Amino acid sequence: MNIWLKLRKTVAITLCELLAIATIFTGCASTDLSGTEAAGYSAGAVGADEDSSGALGSKDNADDIQGGSDPAEADSGANAIGKADAGKPQEDLVNNNSYVSLDAIPAYDGKAYVAVNNNEPFFTDSDMTTTAFENYSDLDSLGRCGVAYANICKDIMPTEERGKIGMIKPSGWHTVKYDVIKDRYLYNRCHLIGYQLAGENANPKNLITGTRYLNVEGMLPFENLVADYVNNTGNHVLYRVTPMFSGSNLVANGVLIEAKSVEDNGGGILFNVYCYNVQPGVGINYENGDSWLDGTAPQEQSVQTGAAQNGGSQSSDGSQAGASAGDTGSSGSITGSAASGSDTSPAENSVSDSSNSKTMVHITATGKKYHRAGCRTLKKSDTEVTLDEAKSMGLSPCGICNPPQ
Repeated sequence: MNIWLKLRKTVAITLCELLAIATIFTGCASTDLSGTEAAGYSAGAVGADEDSSGALGSKDNADDIQGGSDPAEADSGANAIGKADAGKPQEDLVNNNSYVSLDAIPAYDGKAYVAVNNNEPFFTDSDMTTTAFENYSDLDSLGRCGVAYANICKDIMPTEERGKIGMIKPSGWHTVKYDVIKDRYLYNRCHLIGYQLAGENANPKNLITGTRYLNVEGMLPFENLVADYVNNTGNHVLYRVTPMFSGSNLVANGVLIEAKSVEDNGGGILFNVYCYNVQPGVGINYENGDSWLDGTAPQEQSVQTGAAQNGGSQSSDGSQAGASAGDTGSSGSITGSAASGSDTSPAENSVSDSSNSKTMVHITATGKKYHRAGCRTLKKSDTEVTLDEAKSMGLSPCGICNPPQ
């Protein structure tokens, strides 16, 4: 009997101990779950039949998203950013200059520009928008410009004459003159996105040290093409300019210019070109902007008009005074401060050529017109010929792109 009572007492004590132990473990599990919910993981709350290991697993997963925020909330935040920036390119795209490398660009061979990627820009379908925007990359640690990207339309075009920009000193800037250059000044303050397109004037993020040849023979014809298209149609044109530097050089080797009209999906404007930052007859140290006469005959033949013929005076920053804005060169395209991609004058911005044997235009196999490069009426099979050759074939200038005549 005594043995039986002792056995019952022992069993009772054991059961009490087990109950106490279970209570302790239950309390620990409750604490973990409570802490998890308090930290913001209630969206993945552990059910009553789950153990503490499940709760810890949910917390670890949540910690990988926004430092422990609810996955649903993180997704909601991303969507909110997307809605706020609808139609606006994201910053990583604006600062992306890896579409093409300098290694892939052929050496300069006497032509101011070369087509890249079969003349197809690197825009994607998601980039196509009719929302106006402008984005200019911050200067890097060396003071160099990055990508300039805008949706060109009448909303952002200038409504007043361009102001002075002589106070801006882009990376690698030198004020240097050579007699072999028409206006003598080697360097212009080149707008990445021309003033006539976006009305952006003395913005250090939009100005690079570029040769007169780059500005007038390389960039300006394409700026004119886009400006004429937008003014005539009221449409939008995605326009991105990437200055391409080698290593830590302060002067860009050239610029990549991409353009695509939006409403007609490239039917009006479509080009992707690399323009060389060179000056025929002058050698350039791209590391620091130093330069010298290289002994070769200059090939640039641009005609000076306006101020040059009227005896306009030269200013210290390379611009020319004494000419009225909006003068028209012999090419018929708009020139002057409104059309300029740099700090040059109407005289410096005329893209007509005094020697038709040097001026290059584009033709097609069966067409009756000759064109500027990038004209929307050109086919991919177009051929580059001199203006003299085009005229000898009986071809007339295109009325859309208004090529040199």
